[in-house]
Amino acid sequence: MLHKVTIAGLTMDPASNTPIIILKSEKDDHAIPIWIGLLEATSIASALQKIDFDRPMTHDLFKNVAERFNADVTRIEVCDLKENTFFARIYFQSGEKSFDIDARPSDAIAIALRFGAPIYVDDKVVQRSNSGEAQPEVLDESEEGKKWAEYLKNLSPEDFGKYKV
Repeated sequence: MLHKVTIAGLTMDPASNTPIIILKSEKDDHAIPIWIGLLEATSIASALQKIDFDRPMTHDLFKNVAERFNADVTRIEVCDLKENTFFARIYFQSGEKSFDIDARPSDAIAIALRFGAPIYVDDKVVQRSNSGEAQPEVLDESEEGKKWAEYLKNLSPEDFGKYKV
């Protein structure tokens, strides 16, 4: 089963200074935190805030090429979670042909935002994420680092309201 999600917010992991995107299920309020790269977080934030640049950034360039070939992104799916790594697929339609490609969730989300495509998360990802399989990698093993990891683990979607972009 697929869960349609929205972007609940972007924040930074204070222990590792890594951006986190929070996806929230529209139906049952499950929150799925995904640690992403800084460049991808910037791309997602610029799309959410509808910031246009003079020159196309990477995800904008991808959209321009796809449109040139008459391909549209119909949806993206965060489809798997293995060993603390999330996997995604981008689904395309071009005329009578449809196809999908593997992608990192952060890139897939940045592209979905540019195409206005819906974002879905597979039920097994929601279950694994909520069961604790998707754990932040604690780089700081000090007591303070462990406290931050525990704090992040216990956050709810409502806790991210002040970080919305």
